[in-house]
Amino acid sequence: MMQKWIFLLLTACSYTLSAQDVPLFEVDPSFPGPLPAGWVNGQVGGVCVDSHDHVAIVDRRNITEEETETSVPTPPIMVFNLEGDLINSFGNPDLVPRGIHSCFFDTEDNVWVAGNQDSIVQKYSHAGEMLMQIGTKGSFDTADGTRQGEALNSGKERLNRPSAIAVDPDNGDIFISDGYGNRRIVVFDKNGNFLRQWGRQATETEIAAGTPGTFANTVHCIAMNNSGEIYVCDRYGDRIQVFNKMGGYLRSIHIGEKTHSRGTAWFVAFSPDVEQEYLYVINGGWEKVEILDHASGTSLATFGRPGHQIGHFTHAHTVAVDSTGGIYIAETSTGRRVQRFTRSN
Repeated sequence: MMQKWIFLLLTACSYTLSAQDVPLFEVDPSFPGPLPAGWVNGQVGGVCVDSHDHVAIVDRRNITEEETETSVPTPPIMVFNLEGDLINSFGNPDLVPRGIHSCFFDTEDNVWVAGNQDSIVQKYSHAGEMLMQIGTKGSFDTADGTRQGEALNSGKERLNRPSAIAVDPDNGDIFISDGYGNRRIVVFDKNGNFLRQWGRQATETEIAAGTPGTFANTVHCIAMNNSGEIYVCDRYGDRIQVFNKMGGYLRSIHIGEKTHSRGTAWFVAFSPDVEQEYLYVINGGWEKVEILDHASGTSLATFGRPGHQIGHFTHAHTVAVDSTGGIYIAETSTGRRVQRFTRSN
């Protein structure tokens, strides 16, 4: 009996220590600093962090008619330092992807952007020079080339409302979640040549069964961990699907309690330690951030709730992490901001 109680006590202590190790976060009201006079944010479609902890956000510039009487939209791409100062802005509003949706910094600190109302992905230098474009603006991978056309899910040169990008640090291969019109992951080499693809629209039966490699609807994000595994947001399937680089299915991580209208699995980022111990997931259906154990996929804690107050979320959309472990959340719809959360333990 004594041995049994010792075992239970050790188990309880182990659980307590484990719980204490879960990162806690508090909102940082100082980030970002004020924008230049007259600038107003529209929907903030994405946020990403480079190797110098410069934080980029992409803005859809869709300010209200009333706001245009006194102000102007911000540039499409803005870069802040860790202190929250605006250090650069660029992007021709007529040339960047419509519905600019997310951003990603590669190992050379080039910034990539996608757009869920367009058919292109673009690569910009850190200084703002456009270096590459995949796809043709306004020419969709559909039967008639229009956004309204029947999705083909097969284009080798055309995209259909892509949502996000990840670039392989080893060879420069470009992985795109394609996305809002198509239902696939499409891979190009570093020069923009088609290599392969996987994924398709799931049937209702496949959605219920969680069939690997099928997507309930929007393929909302893509990310690569330090082991080279590909994490894909099956938003309305309420799960993250994990693949190898060739599209081989590895596992699914189910996110939160199901919602019927918004889905839960919106965007992912990893903690900055080499092991990437934690996986941070935007649960957009419930307006919160899920903190998961990366290895097991177990949800350890959450923060956030619906609302407009500081620290709350209105259409929490994408997430990024800096080298200190700070978390950045971009909000679209009527949220129209980026918030930073710093570790408090």
